Amino acid sequence: MGKVLPFSRFSDLDIHLFRQGKHYKLYEKLGSHPGKVEGQEGCYFAVWAPNALRVAVIGSFNKWNVNAHQLTKKWDDSGIWEGFIPGVKKGDLYKYFILSPDGRPLQKGDPFALMWETPPNTASIVWDLDYDWQDKNWMQSRAKWNNAFESPMSVYEVHLGSWKKKNLGESLNYRELAVELTEYVKDMGFTHVEFLPVMEHPYFPSWGYQVTGYFAPSSRFGTPQDFMFLIDSLHQAGIGVILDWVPSHFPSDAHGLADFDGTHLYEHADPRKGYHPDWKSYIFNYGRYEVRSFLISNALFWLDRFHADGLRVDAVASMIYLDYSRKEGEWTPNEMGGRENLEAISLLKEFNEMAYANFPDTVTIAEESTAWPKVSRPTYDGGLGFGQKWMMGWMHDTLKYFKEDPINRKYHHGAISFSLIYAFSENFMLPLSHDEVVHLKGSLLRRMPGDEALKFANLRLLFGYMFTHPGTKLLFMGGEFGQSEEWSEERGTDWVLLKFDFHKGIQNLVKDLNQLYRSYPALYQFQFTEEGFEWIDLQDFESSILIYLRKGKAGEKPLLVVLSFTPVLREKYKVGVPINTEWKVIMNTDDKKYGGEGTLCKPTKAKREKKKWHNQPYSIELTLPPLGMLVLEPEK
Repeated sequence: MGKVLPFSRFSDLDIHLFRQGKHYKLYEKLGSHPGKVEGQEGCYFAVWAPNALRVAVIGSFNKWNVNAHQLTKKWDDSGIWEGFIPGVKKGDLYKYFILSPDGRPLQKGDPFALMWETPPNTASIVWDLDYDWQDKNWMQSRAKWNNAFESPMSVYEVHLGSWKKKNLGESLNYRELAVELTEYVKDMGFTHVEFLPVMEHPYFPSWGYQVTGYFAPSSRFGTPQDFMFLIDSLHQAGIGVILDWVPSHFPSDAHGLADFDGTHLYEHADPRKGYHPDWKSYIFNYGRYEVRSFLISNALFWLDRFHADGLRVDAVASMIYLDYSRKEGEWTPNEMGGRENLEAISLLKEFNEMAYANFPDTVTIAEESTAWPKVSRPTYDGGLGFGQKWMMGWMHDTLKYFKEDPINRKYHHGAISFSLIYAFSENFMLPLSHDEVVHLKGSLLRRMPGDEALKFANLRLLFGYMFTHPGTKLLFMGGEFGQSEEWSEERGTDWVLLKFDFHKGIQNLVKDLNQLYRSYPALYQFQFTEEGFEWIDLQDFESSILIYLRKGKAGEKPLLVVLSFTPVLREKYKVGVPINTEWKVIMNTDDKKYGGEGTLCKPTKAKREKKKWHNQPYSIELTLPPLGMLVLEPEK
């Protein structure tokens, strides 16, 4: 048997906090940690496997011999096995050999591994997180940019493996992305990128949503330090980084968390609580204290060690409802007879409290698709504690409306204005995400009605409406230039389309919309409160026109937004305004540089009158471009 030195990184307080579900830095204790003990270089290993009969470390350093390096179980009933193995070094492969209570031999990857072999290989890798960060200026000032109550937030959602492909279909690595993605996002004017889950996952087409390595960025694209370099580069360019986090479920792969020590350790034993029918995966046991420590530690790990500026939490609805996607008899009520998952709700509240307590200049964002109240309200006010929530209702209603032939839109006018009834009930982010361009839904462009020119005009109008609607913004890669085909993780984004004027025009528009959004405080200072919005007219359903004001703090210019949802040129259209001054067009989605017809393609002043209209004291006359949006500012 190989030599295993007795050594522990755990204090009595660590064990107490772990068992109470209150240890939020487990990544400093469990897992593999290279170092020196008794003057010998090697590696400390610690794993939670309370029901195992035996645990050993197997790896490239002992020829995967299950008898070579056995760990010792701590005496305190914590279920932790540990030991220091001399000679093990950074880069060595390893797994845990676990003998289950019923005698089954299991080989498991390390739940706290910092790096894994590139799939389909499944071993963990001894590694460290040493890195010389150069983003001090960003980290010291990021509160300004992550505080969407005061600042614009325009997010570019990216799947790292398919944002850009090399000639043979190979993905860019982290270092290559650090150059190309950073340059592109900065040029386009997005304030943040959001990465689909970068945590290690065995199946590439899962897009990262079936995680096995919760503490490791995928080795498909490089080392943890390479991923740090990517984040560092974005930060130095003034771009924030949001990571997709998946605490809702995990896959059943043999080397993963499922059946970890031969029992239902991380997952519920009852399949009515522990198995997800949609994704054929396991659900965490949110009531088990040690699992809570694992999950919250994992969230804080990415904010701490990788300088992430925020976490977007996937599939929150599937966590908080026991009957989510289940038929009668397939779920079990909570202790009070309800359908709410009280343990998951408690976990989410604690996660948000700890994230904001430890990293107050970051943001948490919920993908929550129901009418659950106060998702983005503080826990002390009865909320779940998230900073923002995806506005799924806006997304569904808006895309359904735009799919209608313009001749029929007057019969659906309420769908495009309904969002303002509840727009300020949460801190909403408007998402046109990856979910809207997969599973045979088609690309955003292809979902627009009409011939090619009309499809592009509708898409320009959609983006104009999105960027002037209250709330922060999120757009999935490819959407910013009107990707023609549905997204495929294998094919990637169709950059060749930028050779064509219509597609280049969409890209120009999104770039200018980002600039507009970031330049005018009226579009972001009150994006979560009704102070920032005022209807001028929402009743002209016959013409399918919406008119509203966006407003900032005292002294900031209001902006007038006029949206025409039909392909009809409307001249001398009268609009009520609150200020008796010249109003100048500063954005026209029909401009030729965006691929439009060029109606009012030059900056134009509207003809004004001292005549009341739309319950406003003054009025102006406008020429409204077909399927277009105009944004105007007062000259004084």
